Amino acid sequence: MTFSNNALLPLLLGDHDRHLARIEQKLGVRLACRGNRISIAGPTIQVAAAEAALAALYRQLERGEFIDGPKVDAAMRLTDPTIDPRLPLSDLPAIRTRKGAIGPRSAAQTAYIDLLARHEMVFALGPAGTGKTYLAVAQAVAMLTSGKVDRIVLSRPAVEAGERLGFLPGDMKEKVDPYLRPLYDALNDMLPGDQLTKRMTTGEIEIAPLAFMRGRTLAHAFVILDEAQNTTPVQMKMFLTRMGEGTRMVVTGDLTQIDLPAGTRSGLADALETLEGISGIGVARFNNCDVVRHPLVGRIVEAYDQRHNAVKEHIRERHS
Repeated sequence: MTFSNNALLPLLLGDHDRHLARIEQKLGVRLACRGNRISIAGPTIQVAAAEAALAALYRQLERGEFIDGPKVDAAMRLTDPTIDPRLPLSDLPAIRTRKGAIGPRSAAQTAYIDLLARHEMVFALGPAGTGKTYLAVAQAVAMLTSGKVDRIVLSRPAVEAGERLGFLPGDMKEKVDPYLRPLYDALNDMLPGDQLTKRMTTGEIEIAPLAFMRGRTLAHAFVILDEAQNTTPVQMKMFLTRMGEGTRMVVTGDLTQIDLPAGTRSGLADALETLEGISGIGVARFNNCDVVRHPLVGRIVEAYDQRHNAVKEHIRERHS
């Protein structure tokens, strides 16, 4: 591969060629740089994936974007020969906020962004670190700043028991803030700090504890319910039926992380069984391969899943 801009080549290689080393390790190829050329050696499919990843990263640099380890990993996931991302890298969807465009970092995220753009209600399921909540917040901010919705409403079932919150000091915002921290962290990435504070003060960005959603109709809003696996079926039905004219809803959760009392059915599982396939509702599913945090997170999730499956198999054998 030949790269015409010698000023961008060091950024593509990374300090001490660390980006090349990352690609070599992940894809099982050998990379060598001489002058403004990078040679790739290895199995044909893997060479093609490495070539596509390098080309995509170089295009990002040409657009003035910053390249780091996670972006190198994202480029490789999107050129993985075992996964069909459905779209050429140049045509991948992006969510545009005032802090810049946020693009997909896996094939599953590509499909998810597409669902967020096309459907009024989207369920996103999968393990931690797959971008379910982050991309939902990005879409919410993009629609708020472009005037397509009037406000963002954030909710989490962890705050459902109002009587327990009553023992905590402070007003309602101070009581529920610890539960909604992941949503705030995402908002801080999308909006300048002064804008976030102003929009929260004016009510454009609202915290709505699940316990206090009953009886409301949410119109022209982008509503996010996070950690939805910890709702009951009654709570989930109540939440979903708050939807009013011009509203978008995103429900995120991980059905392997249910913290409800034993014997209580998850409202998220119940809703999927009831609603999947209905026109206007999209469902995005992520797995361990889609984890976009530190690579170790994916391995941790995989290890827990393997142990969980081994325990289930052992119980099944004992009862058979």
